[in-house]
Amino acid sequence: MSREELERQYESLTERYSAFKSRGLSLDMSRGKPGPEQLDLSEGMLSVIATSADCIDNTGMDTRNYGALDGLPEAKRFFAEVFGVREDQIILGGNSSLTMMYDIIAKAFTHGICEGGEPWCKTSTVKFLCPAPGYDRHFAITEHFGVELIAIRMKEDGPDMDAVERLVASDPAIKGIWCVPKYSNPEGKSYSDEVVRRFANLKPAAKDFRIMWDNAYAIHHLYEDRHDDILNILDECEKAGNPDLALMFASTSKVTFPGGGVALLAASPANIAYIKKLMFFQTIGPDKINQLRHVRFFGDAEGVRRHMQKQAAIIRPKFEVVFELLDRELGGSGVADYVTPNGGYFVSVNVYRGCAKRTVALAAEAGVKMTGAGATFPYGIDPLDQNIRIAPTYPSVEELRTAMELFCVCAKIAACEKLLEQ
Repeated sequence: MSREELERQYESLTERYSAFKSRGLSLDMSRGKPGPEQLDLSEGMLSVIATSADCIDNTGMDTRNYGALDGLPEAKRFFAEVFGVREDQIILGGNSSLTMMYDIIAKAFTHGICEGGEPWCKTSTVKFLCPAPGYDRHFAITEHFGVELIAIRMKEDGPDMDAVERLVASDPAIKGIWCVPKYSNPEGKSYSDEVVRRFANLKPAAKDFRIMWDNAYAIHHLYEDRHDDILNILDECEKAGNPDLALMFASTSKVTFPGGGVALLAASPANIAYIKKLMFFQTIGPDKINQLRHVRFFGDAEGVRRHMQKQAAIIRPKFEVVFELLDRELGGSGVADYVTPNGGYFVSVNVYRGCAKRTVALAAEAGVKMTGAGATFPYGIDPLDQNIRIAPTYPSVEELRTAMELFCVCAKIAACEKLLEQ
């Protein structure tokens, strides 16, 4: 556009923006929360255990009492089937996999991450690789412990493995990497077979290096006929002769109830044995009643698959509204680019360079709260100030339509301002 065209466009956009502000909107799209309709799908889980007799599992264990440090055996068999791992590779916890990740990092600092490993608190510098855009809560855990965060560029099929391999092999201070391998947060990308195999074949300079493999969206497909599939990192690590390299995490937080799910850590038997040894001093056991509740509610992995189809039917129209508005308002404009994932919980938009903070601020001023610009990068610093994470699941379809139209207007206003400055 010429300067005159930009000025006319800007005037038209500000008129639209003023109309939005006059509506007194109050919408929150800052976190990937399930909507009420999704939570209602699991209502039957609240009554599936109603009496003391219901609390006895299929081995005769009374789940109301102490015991089963690493999880209810019946539940471990169930989750092994759901997530494609072995029972001897599993520890089941409470409702949050994020808590388990935090706990692993804390244990690494106090006792080391493996048998015979030096506690990280005795190391002058600890570094972690952070594929970005990525999950802000991952980065926050390691930043909380004073770890130096190193951003790794995300490519179409996963992290830049040339950079990962070079850094991991050359620097013993690098102790791990955060990964969301399937329907990644926020871009919805899935790691290719080559990327997973390259992870499994890493040759770290640090003998206590760990891949923090957060398989949070392993079963969160949007479409029945379009599923992304990734290789099992634990199997690939075994094949590569690195069985202890990866720690895999998952949960039912976005399957049943975020406040009442079951979290899972899967790893090699050696890793599991070491972690259990440390857990002995921490707890006598998890909430086994809740674990049994999940088993009884779903029955088997096929029950989970049917449940997730119902989840997809609720959130798919919301994602489609996001894509519809992005295509209509921003498609072909040069103002933004975005990924259309096959699953997960987010849509990642790269607005015009240098405009993410301004776009988010404009949206907030008009009553739509979004994830903070820069949140998807280590230390909250997006060097290009362009990535914004959209969380479509919680608002209604109509609320989402309004919020996305406003978002697109804000993105175009910010781009016009930037171009007119230049």
